[in-house]
Amino acid sequence: MQKRKTVNMAKKKNTKQNLLVLARFLKGSRLLFAFSILAAMVTALADMVTPQIIRMAIDNALGGKEPVQPDYVLKLVDRLGGFAYLGKHLWIMALGIVIVAAVKALAQYLFRVFNTKAAETLVKTMRDSLFRHIQHLPFAWHGLNRTGDIIQRCTSDIDTMKNFVSEQLTQVFRIVILLVFSVIFMTGMNPLLTLIALIPMPFIIGYSLIFHRSIGRGFEKCDESEGILSAMVQENLTGVRVVRAFGRERYERDRFHEQNEEYTSLWVRLAKIMARYWSSADILSGLQVMLVVIFGAVFCIDGRMQSGEYVAFISYNAMLVWPIRMLGRMISEMSKAGVSLERVAYIMNAEEEAPSEKGLKPDLHADIVFDHVSFAYENSPEMLHDICFTLPAGHTLGIIGGTGSGKSTLMALLTKLYLLPEGSGRITIGGVNVKDIDTEYLRKNIGMVLQEPFLFSRSLKENIAITRPDMTLTEIREVSRAACLDDTIEGFSKGYDTFVGERGVTLSGGQKQRAAIARTLAQDARIMVFDDSLSAVDTETDAKIRASLKDHFGSASVILISHRITTLSQADEVLVLDKGRIAEKGAPEALKSAGGIYQRIYEIQSGLPQEGGAYAG
Repeated sequence: MQKRKTVNMAKKKNTKQNLLVLARFLKGSRLLFAFSILAAMVTALADMVTPQIIRMAIDNALGGKEPVQPDYVLKLVDRLGGFAYLGKHLWIMALGIVIVAAVKALAQYLFRVFNTKAAETLVKTMRDSLFRHIQHLPFAWHGLNRTGDIIQRCTSDIDTMKNFVSEQLTQVFRIVILLVFSVIFMTGMNPLLTLIALIPMPFIIGYSLIFHRSIGRGFEKCDESEGILSAMVQENLTGVRVVRAFGRERYERDRFHEQNEEYTSLWVRLAKIMARYWSSADILSGLQVMLVVIFGAVFCIDGRMQSGEYVAFISYNAMLVWPIRMLGRMISEMSKAGVSLERVAYIMNAEEEAPSEKGLKPDLHADIVFDHVSFAYENSPEMLHDICFTLPAGHTLGIIGGTGSGKSTLMALLTKLYLLPEGSGRITIGGVNVKDIDTEYLRKNIGMVLQEPFLFSRSLKENIAITRPDMTLTEIREVSRAACLDDTIEGFSKGYDTFVGERGVTLSGGQKQRAAIARTLAQDARIMVFDDSLSAVDTETDAKIRASLKDHFGSASVILISHRITTLSQADEVLVLDKGRIAEKGAPEALKSAGGIYQRIYEIQSGLPQEGGAYAG
């Protein structure tokens, strides 16, 4: 019992948070939606007036029966000459219907204009808010969520929410007016027939509510399956080179077919539920209309109801049935929108990367110190253990180690992509803890070149100058020459205007790495990190780039992470990491003969004989 109570409280809390997210999205479009709702209410009122005009024309103007109308209606009729006069000049009443129709048409036009503008404003606000929020989410969050699923939440789920708010929610007020006034007018004409008309309504409403939960679960499963499908497509498109290289087309096609089959079956299953619901609702609604038509005809024959009242009553009954039937559609759309809102709110409720409380902006041309640093990723064993080293300002530090030894993790901690937990040591620059340094300022002053650099779908010129859009072509060429890329680019037919495909697929691995190096040099950062960024270039080009970069480092502190001994040969000091610990530390030349891991790697890569007569293969 207590567990169920806790679950219900959690659901209520989530619902409240989700509604707060929706309220934030509606900030820029509330007034527009209010105008569209007002226009919808005017449309509903116009629908109420037309049957009354028809009723008066049949019963009072033509039938000559005693009018039973409010005083303000009778005064208006008297001004127009009375019912007898209107009976001889029916065009006046026809003109009244035309005027009401014109008012309704204008209200509908205004509803569409305001509603469409409000809906598109809402979509823009949602997209802007989501994109801005995602940009500020922690790096760890992105590692836990699939890109394809995030894209699906930011596209398909947003459209679902927009459609519900603009097409269903704004109609609620119109539906309320139609329901209330229809019942009032129907009761005024014939209370007994009104009671008969209302008998099936509780069954239709109850039936709709029963289906609400199963429809909601169905939409949730469909949305989750669509997210998996989107992620699969996104991964295949971005990894098309790998798929082709390993001949995995058939495997990926079969995998996609299987997921697509599951996604389709979920929608078919949901369609069956919806079909059962709609057909049942149609039967109940048809029975309700049949009861009204039959009993209304009987009342007219018995003289308990006038002909005009009968015609007007049937019109109002149609207005009563339509909102009740719309209730079913609203419930199904509400279930769908509720799932989409929850999926979007999952992103919006994720905590953004916390800004530095102190927001310090010290001079980063200073000593970098890792002081007894230990770190483990969430739900993973310890990656780094008691790491201690100092990189003096303007010096070059080399880091080498096996896969998973923690090399890249060190740089992720330095740039605050992951935060160092309390009691796990300190990382300082010039004596200032990186936690206290303004995050944006820190990252702008740390240039990083990754082993697998990401290039955007833009020209080479735009990719290199991405951190400094004001760079001249001369400056771009200068940093490109330092990265040994200028000659290569000049060989392209469009030179620096050459368009780079998504993720740089039109370039070779070495060209992408050199473009990333040029981009980092353009940043002119105080600290420069090269994370195995020369792994895709040949040894000769590696040597040329290192010689060229030496002249462009300036006073920057440099961290070189590499598996190549030659790349680290010009470092002032080298750290050898082994299973998250510093196994060796010293100058490159000294480590070559220290008898440790570095010496063994050096001998393997140099082809020198090792202990036992073994040679590198």
